[in-house]
This record gives sequence, C-alpha cells and structure tokens, in this order.
Amino acid sequence: MPQPRHPQERTINVNDILDHWVRGSSWAGASTRTAPVYDPALGTVQKEVRLATQADVGAVVAAASDAWLQWRDTSIAKRTAVMFAFRELLHARKEELAHILTSEHGKVLSDALGEIARGMEVVEFACGLGHLTKGAYSENASSGVDVYTLRQPLGVVGIISPFNFPAMVPLWFFSIALAAGNAVVLKPSEKDPSAANWLAALLREAGLPDGVFNVVHGDKEAVDALLAHPDVRAISFVGSTPIARYVYETATGHGKRVQALGGAKNHMLVLPDADLDLAADAAVNAGFGSAGERCMAISVVLAVDAVADVLVDLIRERVATLRTGDGRRGCDMGPLITGAHRDKVASYIDVAAADGAAVIVDGRDVQPDGAADGFWLGPTLLDRVPTTSAAYQDEIFGPVLSVVRVDGYEEGLEIINASPYGNGTAIFTNDGGAARRFQREAQVGMIGINVPIPVPVAYHSFGGWKASLFGDAKAYGPHGFDFFTAEKAVTSRWLDPSHGGLNLGFPQHD
Repeated sequence: MPQPRHPQERTINVNDILDHWVRGSSWAGASTRTAPVYDPALGTVQKEVRLATQADVGAVVAAASDAWLQWRDTSIAKRTAVMFAFRELLHARKEELAHILTSEHGKVLSDALGEIARGMEVVEFACGLGHLTKGAYSENASSGVDVYTLRQPLGVVGIISPFNFPAMVPLWFFSIALAAGNAVVLKPSEKDPSAANWLAALLREAGLPDGVFNVVHGDKEAVDALLAHPDVRAISFVGSTPIARYVYETATGHGKRVQALGGAKNHMLVLPDADLDLAADAAVNAGFGSAGERCMAISVVLAVDAVADVLVDLIRERVATLRTGDGRRGCDMGPLITGAHRDKVASYIDVAAADGAAVIVDGRDVQPDGAADGFWLGPTLLDRVPTTSAAYQDEIFGPVLSVVRVDGYEEGLEIINASPYGNGTAIFTNDGGAARRFQREAQVGMIGINVPIPVPVAYHSFGGWKASLFGDAKAYGPHGFDFFTAEKAVTSRWLDPSHGGLNLGFPQHD
C-alpha cells in the first residue's frame, strides 16, 4: 500500500495563494492563515488557500448586504437573462472547469464533466424563475376584498459545500438562490476551493452585479462565523451527518432557516429475478464512481442468497477491468482526496476482515497509472460483511463495496429500514409487485428501481430522510425556491368610485 506523503516545508509565493472573491474580484482579507491544496494524483501541494477569520467573514457578508437590495429590485426579466448567460458560458467552458475539478479532487475527467452536467440541470431549472416565483391570487375573497401571495427573496444566504462535488453542490444551491433574488456567500471546502472562484468569475462575466455572489475560504472558524452572523438569513449545507447536525442546531439557534444534508449508507437490494449483469454493472458504477466519495454511492449490496455467489463473481470480474490512476489519463477511477482520508478508508478493509468478512478484491494492492505519491486506493470488494461490523455501519466514503447476504426481500428491507441513514436506496428486480412494495415500504428519501443512484432530476428535489437530512427543505427543485424565498400574504380592498363614504370596519356579508 502506498505510504502517505508529507510535503516538506516550503516558501509560499503570493501567486500560489488562492484569495477570497468579494465585490467581483480577488480579496486577501486580514488573515495570515492558509491551508494546502493538493493534487491528489501527484500527492503534492499545488497551492495554498486563505483561511478567513471571523472579521474576514463579516467583511464578506457586509459586501453581500450592500449589493443585495439592488439585486432584489432587479426585474425578473434581467435576472433571468443573467442566469441564461451564465448557463451558456458554463456550457461553453465546462472542459476548463472539469480540469480544475480533476486537479484538486482527483476524480477522472468523465466524472468531473458529469458533475458539471448535473449542476447545469439546476441552472437551467433556475432560468424558469419567472414561473417558479409566482404567487397565488384569490379575487373577491370577501366583498370587494382580494387576497394574494408574493414570494420574495430572503437577503444574504450562506452556502457551505463539501469537497466531493466542488462545482455541482454549489450550483444546486446558488443557482436558485441568485435567481430568487438573494445575495450569496459561498464557503467551499478548503480541500478543493478553486472551482468556487472560477464560478464566481463566470457569474461576473454573465452580468451578475459585483457583491451579489462572494466566496470566502476557510475552516471551522469561517463556518462558525457564517452560522452566527445576524445578517445571514439562511444556511445551505452538505457534508457528514455529525457536521450537518451541528450546522443545523447552531444556525437554527441563531434564528436562521437551514437545510443541512448529511451522510448516508446506501443499500442496493438484488432479488433472484433481477438481471444480474445489469445489477453487477450498477454496483460497480455506483460503488466506485468518483472513488466512492459521494453521498449517493452504493456502499452495500444486499444480495439474496440464491444469486449471491453469481453476483459477487460478476462484480469481481468487472472490478478486475477497472484502471485506477491519474484522472487526466483516461483512467476509470482516480485517487482519494487526501493521504489521510485514503489511509482511513483503507483501514476499514482490516476491520471487515477481522469481523469475518471475505476480502474478494483488496484495493491496497492496486498498481495505479499515476505518480507513486498519489493518494491511491483501488476498488475494494468485501463479501459476507456482518451488519455488526464498523465496515458496514460507518459511512466509509471511499471505494469499498460491501456485500451483505440476505435470505429474501423481507430481510433486505428490514436491514435498510434499520439504518440510521435514509438518503438513497435501490432495488434490482423484474417483479413489478416487489418494486411497488419497495418504493412504498423503504424508509428512505430517494428510491431507485433498477437505477443505482436515484438522484432526482432538477425539477424534483434532492434529499433524504432520518440522519441524512436536517431541516424540512430538500435541495433544488420546488423545495429550493421555497427555501430561498419567503411567502407574504396581502389582503387588499380598494373602494369603488361610487362608494358614498368611508367605512373603516371589517367587511360584512349581506
């Protein structure tokens, strides 16, 4: 197994430091703290990123507050034009963004382009803001009285996004937040922060006024400052369940509206009548795509005993054909985000083996097509994993696929519903009755039927149940516009010109 590489001390050139993005340009802020940004395929530091102080965050929020009123009062037609222009620029330059994602996250270029495509779907949905922000109107609700509702932006909103999707997750949130008329402060992961600045510059090029979209880089100090700042009206977050719970409790304690999407342990139940080739393909793609570093990854295959041996062999055969290496070399799977995370994920292989699981494919033995110091761990397949093992119970967040054998549908469903997580799940079967039962009985927010990663399209909403979501609002879709707007009800009465005098009382029914 490759050993973690610890870069030597080096002198940091100012040109190697990624600044914040405020009022339409780079801004260094007052903090002198920085953090390293790696190229995971090389195992080397490629730049540093600034880590904001509480005062820096305050300055960024102030910039957003100054710009917000102008953007709020910008017509729907002009806001729509900005979103359309942004979509066109993003589509034209997606290859450039994909290379940034691959260089800092490590995912292969095809995964990076797929991430951008899913983010662009939400941008396209947000372009329909004229329809999506309409209110309702009731004429003559009482004699001469009309009642109608308005949807208005909240103000300044904060977005705290994870390392695994440095473009897609911000696009899911800020596209709708901006379209609805809010100003945004984005705090991306300090592990792969450059995509945020790139998107900020593209929004400026699309015509977004300076200060409406800002990027503040940082760690927990910056997060806590956003959660507590009185001028930040709402927080959108994606990350692990413990941090999602912390964000939700802290931000709601400061009176904010919060959507906090947490972790997952997604299961795929394979029944005996399933197309096993389809199921094996799905397990490999959903388990090892983006090196398993995604909250919608399938990490557990619940294989019914009657077909388990065949299914494990089919998965093993497919894993053997995968090429792990530098995402810029046409490989199937790239490295993990950091050496420390690679080591943590790899440790679960020993945990599973000690608990009685069979290690069918050991990713620690991989021979990568990449630099020796890259953060490599190949696809790993574990069979007969006990549900009591930490390898089953924990969100590993890496390319480790566990097979748990079950005697049938009922046991598989029981295991899924016993999980503290409820993000996504899937069933593979050719039995429509079983599929219909599953979609009704599985206590999970997103269900796939012969679809391994059931991420909804942009005009539906994304989010799980139980410990996978804190707050009532899911991401994007109708939930997104509801979250980033506040509804106002107006009751209106205009006196008819023929009215003979003032009447200050309540309307009466004859």
